Amino acid sequence: MEKITAPRGTKDVLPEEVRAWQILEEKLRNLAHRFGFREIRFPTFEDAALFDRGVGETTDVVQKEMYDFYDKGDRHIALRPEGTASVVRSFIENSLHAKGLPLKVYYIAPNFRYEKPQAGRLREHHQFGVECFGSADASADAEVISLGATLLRELGITDTELHLNSCGCKECRKGYHAALKEYFSTKKEELCETCNSRLDRNPMRILDCKSDICKGIAKDAPKITDFLCDSCKAHFDKLRSYLDAIGITYTLDPMLVRGLDYYTNTVFEFVSGSLGAQSTVLGGGRYNGLVESLGGPEMPGLGFGCGIERLLLTLEALGKTPDGKLVPEVFVAHAEAQAESVAHKLVYDLRALGVWAERDTTGRSLKAQMKYAGKIGAKYSVVLGGNEISEGKINLKNMENGEISECELSADAIKANI
Repeated sequence: MEKITAPRGTKDVLPEEVRAWQILEEKLRNLAHRFGFREIRFPTFEDAALFDRGVGETTDVVQKEMYDFYDKGDRHIALRPEGTASVVRSFIENSLHAKGLPLKVYYIAPNFRYEKPQAGRLREHHQFGVECFGSADASADAEVISLGATLLRELGITDTELHLNSCGCKECRKGYHAALKEYFSTKKEELCETCNSRLDRNPMRILDCKSDICKGIAKDAPKITDFLCDSCKAHFDKLRSYLDAIGITYTLDPMLVRGLDYYTNTVFEFVSGSLGAQSTVLGGGRYNGLVESLGGPEMPGLGFGCGIERLLLTLEALGKTPDGKLVPEVFVAHAEAQAESVAHKLVYDLRALGVWAERDTTGRSLKAQMKYAGKIGAKYSVVLGGNEISEGKINLKNMENGEISECELSADAIKANI
């Protein structure tokens, strides 16, 4: 019979790997709480129209990468390709604006994109994201960026560089789109088919094309910073002054637009060379207008996302993978068949006291039980036989150094001595 394997672009997280994920996720949650963000959870699939309208019909995410299908009720459904649109949908549907603003939330959730699998970029990947609603001031931008900078610093990812840009507002973009259209129209024959389709509808998306040819053409394209209105210039200048005040250095990148249509004003990325070619480990920006476009009230918003897999790969490359291997505290072996029920009860009592205890359930010999205890890394071991049971005393063995101490045959006494 043919073996069934995991779908291409997905990955099992094995028991020996999970602890690193748990430690990282705990750090992310603690940091988010420190900055005043509370957790939100949302469905894995949504109405596909949410991403068509929210993310943008001309983005790679919607045009090429979204997993969408019609369900048995003939509803057009999509597996979530990114988190922000889902948070905004929940914000509107549950009237979260009525609970006090600004509202700050975070999430750790899987996303799904049909793209070429590569290191740190899977078809099912996990993302830590933060979103802030209700503040249009540049101080909120600085706070979100500083959260990202703090995250990377505290994880020990110190080789990152912050790239910063403003992609303006709707008014700025009218002139900018016209300039881009004029520039790229002279290069139509060189552009890829996808970029040609974007030329009339949304020429800014050409700046985000992954084709090397289109990237080369885009290098000499007009820059959005030359088209910013007075209000957007003032916002960007204020943000930069906040970042300067708290010592966050940055590189101005006028070609940075990010890959989603909802961004306005501030966009940013933290890039690292730890994985070889320079790559983004964390990115986001402001999305004023997104809430209204999805049927909600006028509401400024901003946030960022970072891939858990990519963070772990970066930490591994730096030799800083979270270390915290979990092993049993006590292994209870039995030397005789009549001692098995006592071993079973002792393990149960230890677990009730919060101790990770294990025993053999496969019928191994005593020698094989002790070999297994060493294999799973148990910190202590106990051997139960007729003498131990009749005398009510046991020898507690430290499996690392071999030291043995005597104590009473009870869960309380074992817990007190380990």
